[in-house]
Amino acid sequence: MVENNKYDAIVIGSGISGGWAAKELTEKGLKTIMLERGRNIEHIKDYTSPTKSPWEFPHAGGRTQQMIQDYPVLKRDYPLNEKNLGYWVNEKESPYTEIKRFDWYRGYHVGGRSLMWGRQSYRLGDLDFEANLKDGHGVDWPIRYKDLASWYSYVEKFAGISGNRDGLDVLPDGEFMPPMPMNVVEKDYAERLKKSQYGGKRHFIMGRTANITVPHNGRVNCQYQNRCWEGCNFGAYFSTQSATLPAAVKTGNLTVRPFSIVTRILYDKDTKRATGVEIIDAETNQTYEFYAKVVFVCASALNSAWVLMNSATDVWEGGLGSSSGELGHNLMDHHLGVGASGRVEGYLDKTIFGRRANGIYVPRFVNVDFDDKKRDYVRGFGYQGGANRGRAWRSEEEKFVGGAFKDAICEPGDWTLGFGGFGEILPYHENHIKLDKDKKDKWGLPVLAFDAEIKDNELKMRNDMQNEMKEMLESIGVKDVSSWNNVYGLGQGIHEMGTARMGRDPKTSVLNGNNQVWDALNVFVTDGAAMTSSGCVNPSLTYMALTARAVDFAVNELKKGNL
Repeated sequence: MVENNKYDAIVIGSGISGGWAAKELTEKGLKTIMLERGRNIEHIKDYTSPTKSPWEFPHAGGRTQQMIQDYPVLKRDYPLNEKNLGYWVNEKESPYTEIKRFDWYRGYHVGGRSLMWGRQSYRLGDLDFEANLKDGHGVDWPIRYKDLASWYSYVEKFAGISGNRDGLDVLPDGEFMPPMPMNVVEKDYAERLKKSQYGGKRHFIMGRTANITVPHNGRVNCQYQNRCWEGCNFGAYFSTQSATLPAAVKTGNLTVRPFSIVTRILYDKDTKRATGVEIIDAETNQTYEFYAKVVFVCASALNSAWVLMNSATDVWEGGLGSSSGELGHNLMDHHLGVGASGRVEGYLDKTIFGRRANGIYVPRFVNVDFDDKKRDYVRGFGYQGGANRGRAWRSEEEKFVGGAFKDAICEPGDWTLGFGGFGEILPYHENHIKLDKDKKDKWGLPVLAFDAEIKDNELKMRNDMQNEMKEMLESIGVKDVSSWNNVYGLGQGIHEMGTARMGRDPKTSVLNGNNQVWDALNVFVTDGAAMTSSGCVNPSLTYMALTARAVDFAVNELKKGNL
């Protein structure tokens, strides 16, 4: 059987950006194929663990020594666990090279990391889009908040974002479902912060999350299980499987092809346009070509750059989009692993029911107009955290097996309140990835080599992230506050950005203001690779808005005959 290889549009990748591209393209009438390098995961049917209790897992959902041996990168942080191990990349089949440490946590399957993401959803604002121009780092964004505001609204209404309209200039409001509630300690200490020494300029607000709080588009509202990254049988959080894929399939215009590793974009040097893509079938190792009028590259910031680097090398040694010298450069993430927490007195007659899949957010307050301190670094940070009441451990003697142990673990302890920071990383040209042609993956393809690190600006920021939160908690009456500033490995934030940045000049950027590759205007890159700066908020909502906007532009250009 000869498979169809001609379409109106090709989408590379099926995660947050790829899912949105497929939805928008198909709903606008384009016959579209979505190519995913990994296996298929069907909504509900293939979620094997979220209904299991801890004792139903062979190792209570934790990690084993064999897992630690098999996953030398994943073991560096929380992602390595028994519950959703099958969602993470086989590191032996898909290795990479670390010239400098980089923690790359990947998911190669339909849905990508939309199944495992943290779901915090915030808009970038004018402060973020203007930052590069104002302080001279990187290049100027080719768009401003006003260019993306309506698209933020568009994707929020479909995805389902719960949160408050807080009226803060530093963090634009959105189109929100009812927020998840703060618990009693969070409410009280948020009020204390308003009345504190900071003059109402710092805030604890409810996190804005892609967990729906009312039924929406056939999806059931969040059930407070907080096992989102195992897959949700209710469809309560936004993922490709729960939201964009069903919408695309409904049109009858979508073909999904898993086990399809895109090796390169096919480029016609005469027309200066892409004609399609080449893939390797991950199961059979056979090579196929697919053709289309437009190609959306949504394979994640690092793999999207890899595809571009491997394409049109007969024209540009560095690959399609490399004419500026910026492809693969300006690699960014958010740095974390720094914060503070302490004990809250009282409230011993109050406890928590359910497992809220959300927390409290502290919006950026440094290096903005109301910040009255002189900082020795540029940009800023926010915090995520909240209040909790855990188990009581009154003495070491109770930590043994027996009746006292059973009684102790059933007794609630003190309340705690704590937050961890997420800081902006500047777009340094020298932070880059490249093809390591001496090292191959399972399919004989060159792997990526990473040469990137945080620098003095981020290190100075981290000290403030630690000290400001400690001071803030103490100022509102939190007791026994301790702080931390752990070793951070770039990539640990799982917010990879910047490897094919947008810009105003083809000499200094890979993409224009519509996410088109300057070197091939019918190729669009709309995932984290496109980011010109990182801001300090979770970036996925911006990827959604950029993707929807780019598809709208692409379809209009196709109708005009410009692509």
